[in-house]
Amino acid sequence: MGDLSMGQPADHSRRVAWLAQRAGFELGLDAQACECIYQTAVLRWVGCTANATEVSAAITDDVLGRAAVMALRPQDMGLLISPSKVVRHTQEISAIHCEISVIIASALGLGEPVTAALACLFETWDGNGYPRGIQGDDIPIAVMLVVLCGDVEILSREYGVAQAQQFLQLRADAVYPRRLVNLVSSRMQSWLNELNVPGDFTHPTSEGAADSVVDLSLLADAIDLKLPWLTGHSRRVAQLAATVAAQTGLPLAVQNSVVRAALLHGMGRVAIPNAVWNRTGPLTHADWERVRLSPYWTARVAGQIKSLEVEADIASHAYERLDGSGYYRAARNAATSPAHRVLPVVTTWLALLSPRPWRAAMDQDAAVDHLQKQASLGRFDPKITDALLGSARSSNWAASNALEARPTQSILTARECEVLHCISQGQSNKEAARVLGISPSTVRAHCENVFRKLDCKSRAAATLKAASLGLL
Repeated sequence: MGDLSMGQPADHSRRVAWLAQRAGFELGLDAQACECIYQTAVLRWVGCTANATEVSAAITDDVLGRAAVMALRPQDMGLLISPSKVVRHTQEISAIHCEISVIIASALGLGEPVTAALACLFETWDGNGYPRGIQGDDIPIAVMLVVLCGDVEILSREYGVAQAQQFLQLRADAVYPRRLVNLVSSRMQSWLNELNVPGDFTHPTSEGAADSVVDLSLLADAIDLKLPWLTGHSRRVAQLAATVAAQTGLPLAVQNSVVRAALLHGMGRVAIPNAVWNRTGPLTHADWERVRLSPYWTARVAGQIKSLEVEADIASHAYERLDGSGYYRAARNAATSPAHRVLPVVTTWLALLSPRPWRAAMDQDAAVDHLQKQASLGRFDPKITDALLGSARSSNWAASNALEARPTQSILTARECEVLHCISQGQSNKEAARVLGISPSTVRAHCENVFRKLDCKSRAAATLKAASLGLL
């Protein structure tokens, strides 16, 4: 997921992890240290969705712009802010990224060495990095090796090995220590040759997050962070998909796969810049082509995990239609199983009931009419559609996105939950104040209490923690 957010190939982080761990072994580091290096590399970009809003406020394309930065092509960044504001903006962006990365690593049960490294991802050897400006040996060696090998993977792909080596020397003793640059440069060609041999390059020490059973709700929440107006969307899709799959009589194992697929279905969305998703008018042809590829990227990335191959396939059918008018496969009736037909109906229903940057939320009656029409046109499975609408009649799904006080059995007060709901949707303090009928200063005070109680420093972190606690 993180690789797509950074505009990188889907296997970028795994390749960096292999290179960085190889360098660690070459340095004589023990197995535990090398495992830390690997996990740091794999999780390096896991916080990218959390700061996409802030990044897209600074550059025109939060995906390709970041790719340009990584490839040392600043002229292609598309900067939207004045150069004088870059430092402050960069510090905020890096702080959000690191905070989210640490939260996710902690939730995965990874140890202190990994979380300590993830807190320093943007620090540099000379002390000019972010967010804390630490330097030298105060920065974990895992960070230095991961950043260095990340540059190796990108720059060798962009410019070739010889020029990549020159770039590394220019950055030596500034971004990372020269001794590591010299070591990695001397091995670069042979390591890349080995890495590029077709086959699986998974690391040999398969401990930690690589083999752990991960709660996909955590991944879903991280995916939804990219666009504040999608906060909680993947969880709602999974909840409704579970109901519909059960009511249509799918086998229990298939029901479970559908629910897991629902939590994954938005993964490919991170490959498309926020400027496209937030557009209030019609999409250009080029933008629409990018949107159509989002389920392809879901299949591509989630499918890399062998235990999720079935779920990745189901998830990537979320925008297909039985008449072949969907995307990305344009799959028709005969090409889809009942398991593949649940998410298209569920995602459409919940999207219709929710506001989007380009339209207001649809009322429930209009949404019912829309679904029934789509089913009559042969685009949705009638049995799935009837099951969903039956559920809608028995429980008020239209209110699932409505602002309401959360359960009192919570570390937050009802008002704090309301404020959190507003800011998690991307509303400013003034906007939240207008919605809640209170003053901006009162909203600010509630935000401070929320951050203190949830032990976080950013909107994204508060959203992620609150989602995991069932507060959103």
